[in-house]
Amino acid sequence: MSFVKLLLDWYAKNARELPWRSRQSAYRTWVSEIMLQQTQVETVIPYFEAWMVRFPDIKSLAVADEQEVLALWEGLGYYSRARNMHRAARILVTELDGELPQTPEALQRLPGIGPYTAAAIASIAFGADVPAVDGNIHRVLSRLFNITIPARSTEGEKIIWKLAQENLPVGKGGTYNQALMDLGASICTPANPSCDSCPVSRDCLAFEQGVQEERPVKLPRKKGPHYLVTAAVIQRDGRVLLAQRHNNSLLGGLWEFPGGTLEEGDANLEACLKREIQEELGVDIRVGTPFGDYKHAYTHFKITLYAFLCELLSKEEPQPLASQALEWVYVEDLEDYPMGKVDRLIANRLAKELTDGELPG
Repeated sequence: MSFVKLLLDWYAKNARELPWRSRQSAYRTWVSEIMLQQTQVETVIPYFEAWMVRFPDIKSLAVADEQEVLALWEGLGYYSRARNMHRAARILVTELDGELPQTPEALQRLPGIGPYTAAAIASIAFGADVPAVDGNIHRVLSRLFNITIPARSTEGEKIIWKLAQENLPVGKGGTYNQALMDLGASICTPANPSCDSCPVSRDCLAFEQGVQEERPVKLPRKKGPHYLVTAAVIQRDGRVLLAQRHNNSLLGGLWEFPGGTLEEGDANLEACLKREIQEELGVDIRVGTPFGDYKHAYTHFKITLYAFLCELLSKEEPQPLASQALEWVYVEDLEDYPMGKVDRLIANRLAKELTDGELPG
């Protein structure tokens, strides 16, 4: 189709300047593609640059401690991506002398690498003629070919991957994939696409029919649940208690202020927190002053978390009954413990309180 030449000519003049492109390698491509999953380019760039300073190659990542890996990832979310990349690096060092395999099939055997990421690495880093269909490419091809069924349906996925393969120019897989990505990111945007300046608008069937804003067709969106959550800031001798989440859980390996979700049988938030702490730590607490409420949206649900300043009533030492570790941490050292966004907000408020004077009681 004639759009391919127009697309590649446009890309040759308008390719985005990105740090993983300025000095390309298979490792840098891999890291950037993992970071870019569910995350905007502008957010990723500083994380990528910091990552490359600390872990410039696969071997340096493989020998790192997981807590350091998670700390460097903090704020990017979807932490299983970092843990999987760390695991994969160790596999590569052990089995492949620290080198990434070059085929999509071999790449997909590594933790955290699915069909899209494998195709992106193989095409961009190794020149393989395979399509790599991300969200941008879904949108571009849905509009170019006016796909009238949901792009994310099973049938829609098959059609779009087939179109991506059929139009891929021989010997230019990596350039073609990146050109489509850039077109989707800069011109063929989700809302208000810049069709007047699009290099391939003359070949775009959706534009021809004036339905570009209606493509891609989306599946009905299910509304996720909203949970009320509690967290205990338990203080003792100038320190607070942190629990480390199990690696196979949401936010696995990260540290948090212990607590849990409000259940039907809980009379109120304070009762919920007392129950959760007894179940998780095996101790009783006095629930004191509220310490803020925090809202956060995950992929499939939302939470509002209510934090409370608490103190132990039991003489027994808390036990990690629902976590892999517990630690009493001085407030000034909280920054050394990787956390999710909500727990980091609580930690930052504690640090500010300490800076401003005394910790609240």
